[in-house]
Amino acid sequence: MQTPIPNMTIFIPVLLFLSLTPLSFSERCHPNDKKALLQLKKDLNNPYDLISWKPKDDCCEWYVVKCDEKTNRIIQFDLSKSDIQLPIPAAVGDLPYLESLTFHHTNVTGQIPVAISKLSNLKFLDLRWNLLTGPVPSFLGNLKKLTYIGLSFNSLTGSIPASLSQLPELTGLLLDRNKLTGSIPESFADFKQQDFYLYMSNNQLSGHIPRKLGSANFSLFDVSRNRLEGDLSFMFGRNKSVGNAYYERNLFEFDFSKVEIGDDLRNLHLHHNKIYGSIPKGLTKTDLIYLNVSYNRLCGEIPVGGRLQELEYTVYFHNKCLCGSPLPNCK
Repeated sequence: MQTPIPNMTIFIPVLLFLSLTPLSFSERCHPNDKKALLQLKKDLNNPYDLISWKPKDDCCEWYVVKCDEKTNRIIQFDLSKSDIQLPIPAAVGDLPYLESLTFHHTNVTGQIPVAISKLSNLKFLDLRWNLLTGPVPSFLGNLKKLTYIGLSFNSLTGSIPASLSQLPELTGLLLDRNKLTGSIPESFADFKQQDFYLYMSNNQLSGHIPRKLGSANFSLFDVSRNRLEGDLSFMFGRNKSVGNAYYERNLFEFDFSKVEIGDDLRNLHLHHNKIYGSIPKGLTKTDLIYLNVSYNRLCGEIPVGGRLQELEYTVYFHNKCLCGSPLPNCK
């Protein structure tokens, strides 16, 4: 007797349904993450960028956030160019796997919330271009995985916490265009990463730059438009890694002729200070892109060579007695 052959036209659709069912009805989003995100949405008064967030939908598919492919936990929140006009909600601290947190150009207000201190996995923090007030929180120094901190273009006040130098993975710190006061922490010489970039311009910082910073490895160092004073010569040297240095519009006072110029120097802004002496010949031997020494007390002939004669005369004018191309000839 022959065994009957199963009707495959019945089995095939059933197998397809069973294989697709887990993908159709399972949700990647962790319920705790969804709860925190919905609370965050509520606290932000349901902004336009979060309108599409629906409780019935998988939060891993929501706009602005991203889930880890393996753990399915929320690892990124990126909200940019929105007009929030509210504080950053404490609910952000209930996303324990968060690695990247961005409120960029969103007009969030108030202080940087202490809830962020709970984000032990945080690597990237961008809070630039907002209406934040209060201090730069010292608890940021406890988030050891941070590689980037961006706090520019706010109204932060108080002194800069020395604890930020305790971040072993940090490669960039942006504190420019705030209302910060006090001195630059000496511990900022202790940042571990090579090619570290540090922005502190357009604040109200005062005092001297700590001499210890002369031994640090900065690729970019910007302290322009503050109230800093005193010697700056120790920030120069043949072996210095600084490629872009911005010291303009302070009260620095030192003999420029005695400094050595590093091979990596590309941009040097020294204008509007009290620098005296002459322009060092070492500037003719580098791949310099831009130099501005105007509004100082320099004298002598501008060295010939490199790009020094190609620059506009305005980068040299308003000094005591500088002369030579592109300025008028020396007498």
